[in-house]
Amino acid sequence: MTPDRTLSYRKGPTDGPLLNQTIGQALRRAALQWPDELALVSRHQRLRWTWRELDREVDRVASGLLHLGIRKGDRVGIWAANCAEWAVIQFASARIGAILVTINPAYRVSEVEYVLAKAGCSLLVTAARFKTSDYIAMLREIDPNAMPLLRIKVALGEEVQEGVLRWDDLRAEPDVPALTALEAALSPDDAINVQFTSGTTGFPKGATLTHRNILNNAHFTGRTINLTNADRICIPVPLYHCFGMVLGNLAALTSGAAMVYPGEAYDPTLVLQAIEAEGCTALYGVPTMFIAILARTDLDSYNVSTLRTGIMAGAPCPATTMRQVMDQLNMREITIGYGMTETSPLTTQTATDDPLEERAGTVGRVHPHAEAKIVGPDGKTLPIGEQGEYCSRGYAVMQGYWDEPERTAEAIDADGWMHSGDLAVMDEKGYIRITGRIKDMVIRGGENIYPREIEEFLLTHPQIQDAQVFGVADEKLGEEVCAWVIAKPGAELSVDGVLAHCRGNIAHYKVPRHVRVVPRFPMTVTGKAQKFQMRKMMETELRIARGSPPLGEPQ
Repeated sequence: MTPDRTLSYRKGPTDGPLLNQTIGQALRRAALQWPDELALVSRHQRLRWTWRELDREVDRVASGLLHLGIRKGDRVGIWAANCAEWAVIQFASARIGAILVTINPAYRVSEVEYVLAKAGCSLLVTAARFKTSDYIAMLREIDPNAMPLLRIKVALGEEVQEGVLRWDDLRAEPDVPALTALEAALSPDDAINVQFTSGTTGFPKGATLTHRNILNNAHFTGRTINLTNADRICIPVPLYHCFGMVLGNLAALTSGAAMVYPGEAYDPTLVLQAIEAEGCTALYGVPTMFIAILARTDLDSYNVSTLRTGIMAGAPCPATTMRQVMDQLNMREITIGYGMTETSPLTTQTATDDPLEERAGTVGRVHPHAEAKIVGPDGKTLPIGEQGEYCSRGYAVMQGYWDEPERTAEAIDADGWMHSGDLAVMDEKGYIRITGRIKDMVIRGGENIYPREIEEFLLTHPQIQDAQVFGVADEKLGEEVCAWVIAKPGAELSVDGVLAHCRGNIAHYKVPRHVRVVPRFPMTVTGKAQKFQMRKMMETELRIARGSPPLGEPQ
């Protein structure tokens, strides 16, 4: 039956088949197809590997895992910033069917304890330290009884730590017969990764993903930006997140492109140096990363002429930023991607040849072998052009939240549709615009206000670099609009100037009641602004200003 084109439902193309292989098999194929071509560059480690060399190193670590008793289905944690060992443990755990549990490098003791215990990790690979955090000391604070399955800790580097193996202790002479037998027994539908959500709204949940989920998502994302073995992908986004480990590492794996890590963590200088030195052709990032690069006064001194494409995702992209990236970074074929950890991650993406207005104003059309629809509060598919919740279905949808069937059932309905919690609109051509979060919507005196709309308007102010809009509690109206803005370098931005820009240009009820000019936003490590933290800080400030104690303190 032909779908009703007047409804907000579209199905992606199916002309290219789904990959039916495991990640380990894909690496074997890459090593055979491109043995002497560049696979991985970790610039801060001064390390360069071909696909053959990477495959051999993965065999050594996979064999080491087997010698330590790690088997199919066991959970292996990785708690580290971007480095070559991160990619090796990703591929090595997949090769033997162990489930990789990716841990946010910014986590503190209680969060690490929660993830290790929740996932039941048997082995943890950890950096010794990162920035100001001493990971080994933090792990020693955790009661071993809280993590009864954790038997082995492996620290990166050469330093000897009591009760902790070194990375070199994990490397063993490859046991090829054992690895070959194991690989043959694995299925693309086996769970291979648990990724805990980034926590912009609350406590993390562990999205459980399969080989089929993430390998195919990487494959189709790479095809969309025309990746080949001639490309080099600059990957400053964190590997612990889908953006880095799937759209970065696995898209390189399926296309033969090289992975280039500029540094342990995002630094715009290191990114520009990597692009110039390695001749990178693709660059990934969230909007805040691109904004920081564009704001550099010495941008013109770097040669970025090799860039042609990339992906901007993870948060809404201001239209002005998109245009600047295309013009100033030479990324004429940059694409916008949208998705979530629970969908491996992308379910929509713009094409490299989409008109500028579609690439700057939408998140593209539905990905191959996926379905998308926009539904109302009653669950019915809405007519084209009407705003509702974005839902997706297909191979990319996770198996579920690790050990949380109730929360899984809340997110994935009986027909297999993943409910995103995002508000969206689909046009007649199938392009989708994300208009906000259902939970972010501000209800002010009965008026529904969508923060994304106000954020886009604020970014038309010539002195505003970034803006976040959210609701704060108000005794009279229920909620009021609050805006936090970051000024462009050198700009003298005032609250009065922001308000003057709004008055008369947007409806009165959308004009922020509270405005703060701030140096930065509270962010997740993946570059997403944490509005719940801003709201908490702002409501505390307002209560104190009214002479009321902060919530939780005695009246």
